Amino acid sequence: MWSAGTRLAQPEGVFMTDDMSEEDRLFMEATDLMIRLKNDPENPIPRRMIREWRARSPEHESTWAEVAEIHGMMVKIITDEREAGKKATEGITRRSLVIAGLVGAGAAASYLTLPRLLIDARADFTTGTGQIRDVTLADGSVATMGPDSAMAVQFDEEQRFIRLLQGMAFFDVTSDQKRPFRVGIGGLVTTALGTAFEVSDGAGYLSVSVDRGTVEVTSTAADIEATRLSAGQWLAFDERRRMSQHGTREASQIAAWRAGQLFAEDEPVSSLIAKISRWQPGRTVVVDPGLGTQRVSGVFDLVDPPRAFRALVHPFGGRVRTVGSYLTVISPI
Repeated sequence: MWSAGTRLAQPEGVFMTDDMSEEDRLFMEATDLMIRLKNDPENPIPRRMIREWRARSPEHESTWAEVAEIHGMMVKIITDEREAGKKATEGITRRSLVIAGLVGAGAAASYLTLPRLLIDARADFTTGTGQIRDVTLADGSVATMGPDSAMAVQFDEEQRFIRLLQGMAFFDVTSDQKRPFRVGIGGLVTTALGTAFEVSDGAGYLSVSVDRGTVEVTSTAADIEATRLSAGQWLAFDERRRMSQHGTREASQIAAWRAGQLFAEDEPVSSLIAKISRWQPGRTVVVDPGLGTQRVSGVFDLVDPPRAFRALVHPFGGRVRTVGSYLTVISPI
């Protein structure tokens, strides 16, 4: 019989410390119980442990409700990604077998690998968490990729086209009058000849910033008019709101993530969470969707992602919890 004095075994990567608050301790215990249940759903012991744990106090019950809500969000993510995988391939492929195996496992780690499998299958170049990578392209142009980013490259005699599938990148473009250099991200296409510019995608908040030269930004969905940007100018398009913004910024602020800083100007919190998460291992889950709609301007330190998260969401009543190396939860206080 599991008694009130029994200490739960922690999953790999999860540690309880003496200075941890009681609230965080309960959260980690509830997370451990959820993982036990998902790893062995037919075993009655985890279910009995959960019932007894929840009955210990109202705080235990409310913590379990929070973890169950997060788990429900994770299940939807997995379902959506599995359906996307079915549409992206025909028949039984090695990729679909890997995805199916991860979904069936029910382990917390599978929450982290599914999105990356789908992206990697289409990408020519990728980066991992916290990794910045310089890629010299066939024409001599250099792409500096931000963390957790992916891009597909299509160069031929008539065109130079890059699809940024995920994340952020800074391009230093070699001039070629016969072959325009284009970068697609979401519904935006940025065209340049000889220039340097940044593109990024933060949870559907697409942005283009020009370091030098001139680019033209067009929309494949005709949501915005063709716009020319010169050095110091930026354009952002919010796919959810179908609205665009324009502005100017200092050259030092463009792609400042290369130096460990993130500059924001009237940007949705959801976008900044997505960007900061690229420096943080595991998955980041926002329990309150309304928090992501808030807008903020500021500078955030990417060297310490948890601190950056706290600085971002605390003014809006948000709280940050990190469970080991596989999950960060942002919720109301």
